[in-house]
Amino acid sequence: MAEQIKKASYTTHMYGKWDAGMATPQHTPNGRGYDNSLFYFHHENDYWTSLVSGCNGTRIVDLYGDKSPAYGLNNSRTCSQQQQQENCTYEDTLFASRVMKAVDTWKEEDPPLFIFWAPHIVHEPLQVPQPYVDKFAFINDPPRQMYHAMVNFIDTAVGNVTDLLRQKGMWNNTLLVLHADNGGPIYRSGSAGANNYPLKGGKMSNWEGGIRVNAFVSGGYLPEQVRGTKKEGYICGWDWYTTLSHVAGVTPVDEKAALAHLPDIDGMNMWPYLSGQTDTSPRTQIPIGDSHGEATIVGGLIQNEYKILVGTLSMAGWTGLTWPNKTSSWNPSTTVQHCGNTSATGCLFNIMEDPGEHNNLAASHPDLFNSMLTNLSRVSTFSPNRGPVDPRACELALETGFWVPFAHLD
Repeated sequence: MAEQIKKASYTTHMYGKWDAGMATPQHTPNGRGYDNSLFYFHHENDYWTSLVSGCNGTRIVDLYGDKSPAYGLNNSRTCSQQQQQENCTYEDTLFASRVMKAVDTWKEEDPPLFIFWAPHIVHEPLQVPQPYVDKFAFINDPPRQMYHAMVNFIDTAVGNVTDLLRQKGMWNNTLLVLHADNGGPIYRSGSAGANNYPLKGGKMSNWEGGIRVNAFVSGGYLPEQVRGTKKEGYICGWDWYTTLSHVAGVTPVDEKAALAHLPDIDGMNMWPYLSGQTDTSPRTQIPIGDSHGEATIVGGLIQNEYKILVGTLSMAGWTGLTWPNKTSSWNPSTTVQHCGNTSATGCLFNIMEDPGEHNNLAASHPDLFNSMLTNLSRVSTFSPNRGPVDPRACELALETGFWVPFAHLD
């Protein structure tokens, strides 16, 4: 994305969760076109110490800035959710502060800004500064209380940035996109803190509670006639690459991927739909991924208003308005439903009329089910062989105390 945006002379920033490669410097944000960055490589680390487990039981600091480990920005190992001393800086505060600095130091004569802000929140471990926890003392379930507190933290942080954009006179020429990457986690009997009511399932499942997410677009760049409206058409996370390329005025062709003979991009330009130039989304089909060991497979297909799923799916049920609660011992992690390849055993839903996936249409609409199953079988996947774990990663991490690129070194 940043490499594309830089073609339009933007200054590019990336702060937060990377989780998109670290083998060589070319796999880091700096190697992918970001001029400025502060991030962690993995998908989960401690918010207070930046430590993540990895090497023979030894926890390693996962915090990197631009081209080197973020020495001095990680806290002492004595910092924790229970020990929030004055010199302990919450990790998402670091990222939010960098976003604020990028906006605050921008001047009228500078190139335009592109900021990719991927907060650690809301992701385990459930940790947040205590004042935010105290706001939700009325919630008796500790994970649910912590989850609310973390959402409140990032809501406040986003508000601080939008306030600053307005103060600096930048808001009227800003396009802000907020898009979640998955539904809330309801596994482990609710100990992960989320609730996707009234949708079925949650994160790490292909039910709507796992893949239908919250998103909005704002900013003064958005045409006035569409502000405050709700769009019902399909938009996928990978559509932003194509959409923002068009907004910036650059071609969305991934030249590096083409040189490596990788598949073409499948994102669609959503700007005509979002800006009100058209009333319908260009996207009518969404392939749904799944995994089999290390391989990516097809787990379902959304086509127009219908959704077909195949395989054995966990979290096959619904939380209540309050979750967890004392009226049930239901454990979503151990509740599974098999979706077979025949209309008698299959899973087919009209997710426009029935977003909660209560009414399985497979048996009553066998022709539609079989047609959807045929279309699903035509979906191709890209699943590269990533090879075995490279021991150099841990060797260098244990030597430096930080996760760092490793494969380019002899």
